[in-house]
Formats: sequence, C-alpha cells, structure tokens
Amino acid sequence: MAWSAVAVQPMLEQLFRERFGTAVEAISSLKSDGSGRTYWRLAGGGRTAVGVRGPDADENRAFLVFSRHFRAAGLPVPEIYADNAAQGVYLQEDLGDTTLFAFLSKLRTPGGEFPTPVVDVYEKVVRELPRFQIVAGRTLNYDVCYPRPSFDLRSILWDLNYFKYYFLRLANVPFHEQQLEDDFQRFAAFLLDAGQDYFLYRDFQSRNIMIRNGEPWFIDYQGGRRGPLQYDIASLLYDAKADMPPEVRTHLLHKYLDAASALAPDLARDKFLHAFPAYVYVRILQAFGAYGLRGFYERKTHFLQSIPYAIRNLEYLMQTAPLPLELPAMQAVFRALVASSRLRSFGAANPELTVQVHSFSYKEAPPQDDSGHGGGFVFDCRALPNPGRHEQYAPLTGRDAPVQQFLANEAAVRDFLQHIFALVDQSVGTYRKRNFTHLSVSFGCTGGRHRSVYCAERLAEHLRQQHGVRVEVSHRTLEPGAPPAS
Repeated sequence: MAWSAVAVQPMLEQLFRERFGTAVEAISSLKSDGSGRTYWRLAGGGRTAVGVRGPDADENRAFLVFSRHFRAAGLPVPEIYADNAAQGVYLQEDLGDTTLFAFLSKLRTPGGEFPTPVVDVYEKVVRELPRFQIVAGRTLNYDVCYPRPSFDLRSILWDLNYFKYYFLRLANVPFHEQQLEDDFQRFAAFLLDAGQDYFLYRDFQSRNIMIRNGEPWFIDYQGGRRGPLQYDIASLLYDAKADMPPEVRTHLLHKYLDAASALAPDLARDKFLHAFPAYVYVRILQAFGAYGLRGFYERKTHFLQSIPYAIRNLEYLMQTAPLPLELPAMQAVFRALVASSRLRSFGAANPELTVQVHSFSYKEAPPQDDSGHGGGFVFDCRALPNPGRHEQYAPLTGRDAPVQQFLANEAAVRDFLQHIFALVDQSVGTYRKRNFTHLSVSFGCTGGRHRSVYCAERLAEHLRQQHGVRVEVSHRTLEPGAPPAS
C-alpha cells in the first residue's frame, strides 16, 4: 500500500506521544538515498526521534528484530522506541546526521590521505564488526532474515545477475551470456566453500555507519543473513567513494582479524585470506549493480559518480589479487570495464571539475570562494618584474601582446609559472580522481592589471591544453565596475 507523507506523519506523531508523553513540536523529512523507506525527524519536549515508514513488512520485521537483538547484546545500534507493524511505521533513536562517509569527507586531505582521526574511527568500526558477526550472530533468529536466510547459492547468483542485467546491460558493456553464466556458477561454488557460520551484515559501508560523539553507531542491517566473515569487511574496505588507500586497507584488515580471532580462536587466518579477494570481487560486482539500478535505470545520477571509484578498485584488485580460479568470461568483462574511458569519465564529467582562475589587486582582499569548497591556491606575483613601472606598458594589461612579451622574456616569470603549473597539475589530477567539482587559483599583484592577469591567462591556457578541464577566468580589476588603475 502506498502512503503519502500526510497519512504517515500523524501515525508517527501518535507513536511519539505514546512513547514520550509529549506532543510533536516539529517534524521534517530526511534524505533516503537508495532506499524505498521514508524518514522523518520528530522533536518535542526536548526529545528527538527518527520516524520511519517501510513499505515492506518482512523487511521491517527483520530490522526491528535485529535491532532489539543487537541492542540487548550491547551493540551500538539505535533503540527502537515504538512500532506499529500493521501500518509499517516505527520510531527509532536519533543518531544525528554525520555518517562515517561524511566524517571522512570532512577530514581527508585533498591528496586523498586518511588522517589519523579517520583511521582511529575506522579501527573502532572494524573492532565492532566481529561482535555483530560472531557474538550476536550466535543467537540471532535467522528465521526473520529478508529476503534469504543465508548467503547461499541463490543469493550469490542474484548478486551476480544484478551486476549483469542492471550494470552490464544498461552500460552497454558486451558479454557472452552463456559463458558468463558458466563462470558465475563456478565462482559461486568457490565462494560457498568459505562457509556460512556467521551473521553477514550485508551492506556494511561508510554511509550505514553513524558517528556520534566520536563513536560509531550502526544502521541498515535489515538485509542481513547467515554467511561468511569475509563479505562485510570487504564491503567496508572497498567502499567505492570512500576510496581507501591500499596501506590503510591492509592495516584495517589486520586489525579486524585480530578482533575476530579474539572472539573466534579457531579462525584460520590463512583460509580467511585465501577466500577474501573473491568476496571483494563479488561485493564490487554487487555495488556495480546498485549503481546501474539507481543511476542508469532510476536516473539518480549521483550514483553514477561512484562508477570510476569502483573501476579503480577493480583494477587494483586485478593487479594485486587475481581471481582465485580460471573464469575467462568474467575476466574479459573486467578488462572491458577497466579499459572503458567512457565509464571512467563519469566521475570527471558528471559532475565536471571546474577550475576558477582569478586575478586581483592586493589593494583589495583576494577573491572569495563561493563554491563551498573552502578555498584554493593564492599566489603573490609582486616579487616579479613589473611592466607597470614602464611608461609604454602602464596603460596596457596582461592581456596585451607587448606586456605578454615583456613578461615572457623574464626568466623569473617563467620559473614562477613552472612551479605553479606543477603544483596545480598535481591537484587537478587528484581532484579528478576524487570527483571533486571545484578548484580555485588566484593571482595577486599591486594593481591587478599586469602580472596577475598575465599569470592567470597562462595558467588557464596550460590547464585547457594539458588537462582539458573546464576553466573559468575572471580579472577583478578589468571587469566592469572595477576601480580605475592607479
């Protein structure tokens, strides 16, 4: 049954009143990316809660049963305040708005490194994961799992065909149907050999982990089922847009194995590591399927921005951990994905990196970055030879040929620009890999008409020729309404 927000909100408000004994004073909708569920934040009497309407009764039941089980086991999951199963609505604890991905995005450096505070939080996350899988998994009621009780042959083939039909088909990547199906069967048999003895969280990635007061809290485990240990840690470490550096992956994998071994002393690390790359592959393929369904089919284009990251993960895996058995049709598909400049361009072209290049006079403040990016490079040209001191150049600007020739003949100007080109080139390359949309570069000089204008024009020309990025150039003192030259 489809419900409108007008119909759902009174039901949530009633649950809130019954649970907290106070009326709702404010209610606002929350974002729900790829989910069919709808969310609201309710507030009243100094309390807040998140209200949820789930369209699938079985999925709702799995979430509620799992949440109460994990909470009883002392795991950091939201408390379920109240529910109305018949209407498909429930209230849960409000964990705030900061996901692990948002926390990472705020703190990581432009070069993509994980700063120490981020690694520290990820270490907490990988220490908690085995408590879900091993401790809580021992006594979980797997009868309520949705849609399957275990990560069995059918589950695996669903994921692989999800990749085939929602990604390969919709992205127009060619494949041989029968040969690929044969490989899927062989691959699934290998995966099943790892065992089915633990709780498999299923969607253990940075957007399903909330950070509150520096501690991780966990959500969106309603698709969990019985399965192997490897799948969830593979999901976290190869989370596409998190773009985790390889050395951090290795560090966290060993931290995870230490924590898991403490809870399951009979865990055979060699066997775990032998099967681990195969689970990374299957998780990456499942993610591709999600990007295709949400991006190509449902037209939620922000999902397409994850495709280049997933391809880089796939390429890295092919180089460092080849498939553990001969699967020629799958390998052919992987090579086609890695070689596809079209698919790799989604992150660069949608959205496109724009470099804004400015010139200005130090008689005023440098241009402000209004993109939300927080700022960029500001270079001081005042140490360079100044054509404005020469009578014949004073009325001209850095756009005029005589001034350009004057500055091009100065070795100090050439050296200055070469250093700047190198710095900006490095940032452009990294920003495109990271799917950043904006970079600003400003040049200042005394009057803002000669040296700064010339340097801005030269950098813009260099970026267009070397990188093919979109470049926007502005010269503050040459624009209409600018103060006259002095």
